[in-house]
Amino acid sequence: MPTIEEEVSPAPAEQLTPEPRTRRGLGSLWALLSYPVLAVVVMIQLWISPSGRVLASNDDDHGFFLFVLAHGERVVFHGDNPFFTDRMNVPDGVNLMANTSVLALTVPFAPITHFFGPGLSLVLLLTLGLAGTAAAWWWVFTRHLVRSRRAAWIGGLWCGFAPAMVSHANGHLNFVAQFVVPFIVWQVLRLREPGRIVRGGVTLGLLVVVQVFLNEEVLLFTAMALLVFVVAYACFNLAQARDVARRFLLGLGVAGVTALALLAYPLWWQFSGPQSYSGQPFEPGKFVTDLFAIGAYARQSLAGNGAIARTLSVSPTEDDSFWGVPMLVMLVVCGVMLWRNLAARAAMIAGFVLLIASLGPRLRVGGVDTGIPMPFALVQHVPIIDLVSVTRFAMVPTTLIGVLLALACDRVPALGPRRQVAFWLGMVAAVVPVLPKPLPVVDAPPLPPFVAQGIWREYVDQDETIVTVPLPEVTTGRTGMRWFALTGLDYPVPRGYFMGPANSSDRTGSWNAAPRPTADLLRIAGAYGRRPVISEADRSAAFEDLAYWRASVVVLTPDAPNRELMASILTELLGFAPKEVGGVQLWDLRGMLHPTG
Repeated sequence: MPTIEEEVSPAPAEQLTPEPRTRRGLGSLWALLSYPVLAVVVMIQLWISPSGRVLASNDDDHGFFLFVLAHGERVVFHGDNPFFTDRMNVPDGVNLMANTSVLALTVPFAPITHFFGPGLSLVLLLTLGLAGTAAAWWWVFTRHLVRSRRAAWIGGLWCGFAPAMVSHANGHLNFVAQFVVPFIVWQVLRLREPGRIVRGGVTLGLLVVVQVFLNEEVLLFTAMALLVFVVAYACFNLAQARDVARRFLLGLGVAGVTALALLAYPLWWQFSGPQSYSGQPFEPGKFVTDLFAIGAYARQSLAGNGAIARTLSVSPTEDDSFWGVPMLVMLVVCGVMLWRNLAARAAMIAGFVLLIASLGPRLRVGGVDTGIPMPFALVQHVPIIDLVSVTRFAMVPTTLIGVLLALACDRVPALGPRRQVAFWLGMVAAVVPVLPKPLPVVDAPPLPPFVAQGIWREYVDQDETIVTVPLPEVTTGRTGMRWFALTGLDYPVPRGYFMGPANSSDRTGSWNAAPRPTADLLRIAGAYGRRPVISEADRSAAFEDLAYWRASVVVLTPDAPNRELMASILTELLGFAPKEVGGVQLWDLRGMLHPTG
């Protein structure tokens, strides 16, 4: 009875010429070096100035991950709670287990953050995430699935640098770092082997723990893909499924017990701890894959077109499919070549099911909601599934394309000479147009002396905050969030960009801190450039809010939109004019407020 390894093995071994060990070693070295080189090319513009530039397509998440990297440094060097911080969103704090805090990266890289700053840590981790994901898949391919180094390299290249991965490299560190996924997949499949119940289960459980501290959403996608794959494979081969079912399920049980034993306390923090929440601030079917996006090119691909991609995609960070028509043709070719392999066929089914899920509850075509119902409508409100952005389900078939490409490339020696030439020409036509371009960046405003030279320390005691205006929120106040992160969270701040409960009585997830009158007034005035009529009630609310935030000073950032208007509004609210200190306008509140809870 064939095993999965035997089914996905390439053409007969005699058709592959053995190579000397030295040549194989050099080939492996070249393959592993090519991935980080390409990753540096993708991130090169941020490497030029890690702390002075931000990713142009996603400066919000860029600032958030600077923050979590700085938090990781405080965990190691200051003994802060890894699952919670009181440095942001004062006085309520932020539940970091309920946010994408990537502790599996921020804590180990704390020394780099401490000595070189979170900017360098971020670009380094984004680079290593792309290269590491490619290399991890390459390792699994070469050790377990294919004999051809070329096939393994192509598969790894696609898995690490597919449009979805490059798109998420625009600040989504949690989605770029997928180097644990191939090992989880392989350990799950190995549970069917004799003698793997305990050893394999414990190993899998530990890998799951690591992935939880990288990205739980990717873990969910991986679990769903494996579920569909295992069910499909079992249907194709019932005899083998019956033979291995007992030890496979027992191994999963050991893995579950291992993972839960280590994750019980962190998961309690996530779902029941302070500032925990439930649900998302949007309907599960809001962000979906457009059907035309499957055959289009992402804006960061060599053949990409920004205008077309904007029509078909939620944002530059969510180009989760965008494979191009030539790749769709090659997938048909690969499907024909591999159809007799039950494992490859099961992988195709898993990819198709998750692709259909990514289309959401109603079919969208060319930017138009057709109203045609899709299967996802039946499960969109199922707990856990309702926590994800639906378009990201397309990341699963994207990765499985890499697996199918590796397997198909490994079968090429069995083809005739003309078919081999046709296959490789088709592969070039499919892969080259989707190769990535360097991600765009913009120069960030330089830190004013008030921040860079630590002048703020003269104005802020240990438990007091600096209120930067615009206040740090989702899509606004990026400068204040960046100052806060680049100083290593040395001073606390109110509000911020994070996920938390909508307010004290509503635990629905929100990207904004609980509403406060002054925050709303300043946000609307800054966004629309309209001067509000300031009443005594507004002045009273301002002092109440500032006391609630434990404010020591209010600072208007030099790049604030409608800066003169905002300075005038703050002066009218607070009743006195600011002074220029270290390149910023500052309202000194020391001795004026009585903190409230």
